Amino acid sequence: MKVLKFGGTSVGKPERMHSVSRIISEGKKNVVVLSAVSGTTNSLVAISEKALSGDKGEALKLTENLFVPFYYEFSDALLSTSEGKRKGKAIIDRHYSFVKQTIESANPFTERENKLLLAEGELISTELFQTYLQEQNFKSVLLPALDFMRIDENDEPDIAFIEQKLIPLLKQYESYDLYITQGYICRNAAGDVDNLKRGGSDYTATLIGAAIRAEEIQIWTDIDGMHNNDPRVVKKTFPIPELSFDEAAELAYFGAKILHPTCIRPAHERNIPVRLLNTMQPEQKGTVITHKPSERSVTAIAAKDNIIAIKIKSARMLLAYGFLRKIFEIFEKYKTPVDMITTSEVAVSLTIDDSKNLDAIVSELREFSSVEVDKNQTIICIVGSFDQDKNTAGKKAFSALENIPIRMISYGGSNHNISILISSEYKHDALNALNECLFSDVLVNI
Repeated sequence: MKVLKFGGTSVGKPERMHSVSRIISEGKKNVVVLSAVSGTTNSLVAISEKALSGDKGEALKLTENLFVPFYYEFSDALLSTSEGKRKGKAIIDRHYSFVKQTIESANPFTERENKLLLAEGELISTELFQTYLQEQNFKSVLLPALDFMRIDENDEPDIAFIEQKLIPLLKQYESYDLYITQGYICRNAAGDVDNLKRGGSDYTATLIGAAIRAEEIQIWTDIDGMHNNDPRVVKKTFPIPELSFDEAAELAYFGAKILHPTCIRPAHERNIPVRLLNTMQPEQKGTVITHKPSERSVTAIAAKDNIIAIKIKSARMLLAYGFLRKIFEIFEKYKTPVDMITTSEVAVSLTIDDSKNLDAIVSELREFSSVEVDKNQTIICIVGSFDQDKNTAGKKAFSALENIPIRMISYGGSNHNISILISSEYKHDALNALNECLFSDVLVNI
């Protein structure tokens, strides 16, 4: 059995849902994970923000803008029979009413109601899609993710619970060919509706794949696999046929948008291949991620924006073995991860990508050191297998960036990653220069 996940753009139009139905019907039994229709989650976030601020009138206006006429027209175009159209309209009526009632009745509107509203996108897309499949006589069943997806007290997926609940469900409906479910949404340890955060549909797919020991996990988007560089910035890029789990994890974390950073781990732990495919061009081979390393020494480049660099300096802490511990206890206190770090005898430079608690962190750091903060930074991440070719990879990279001011370098901490921090104003130049230098042998044929 395979697990196939389709993102928001893949189900963003009725005709794309039609295309998805053709893709999932080719082959054996499949578990199909759907995201919300593209744009829906953003709209629901805006609605919730207005409701949380107390502006229920504006929240209700935004709700009407989301459902009328968009979802009614979407449903009508998706379905073709009178019975199908009736069912589709009833689905939209019910969810429209639920969102309005949640906003109107909550006094005050809290985080609990926020999570309920954010779940609506996936619930609508899967119910509409299942109605279409029934209309077309597919042998499919809708398995609500809220019946088996759960996170624990630390907001980490409870894989044992997922296995315990999901496997019996699949056995209960073993005569069916297609199992449709929602990405992103889950319940928390208290049993309330929650979610796996942005991009969580990828995570849902790999958690399900790990739980059922799937043959393969497929992530379908609007891009034909992982590219060697950012095609939105760099003119000549190409899809990568194969990646290792380690390389894919580095690329996802450092900015490759096609894959959610957390989703690799469940598949990696159970050695399940992950294949990245293009819904709009299903004939393309895409990218397969396995334990096998790619053959190139340098595989790809990614960029992570909105980085903040913090330099911490204190002569009083010269050679003090507790200096780093004292620093990282502050970041731990505010649950703020560190991306890069470099050190000298009296100073530490590091980067973060979350500014939520920046002021509080800097305030505490200044109790024992001087602190400099640089915003609008970008991490350029060069990913490959550098076991046998560290010198060549590094030499080429730094040669390509000879005209780019470099703020920090992280090199040697991983055999799969060279990270370079630059001001964001140089990002486009850096990505193009690295692309031309590191992939010149491939680009001549593009």
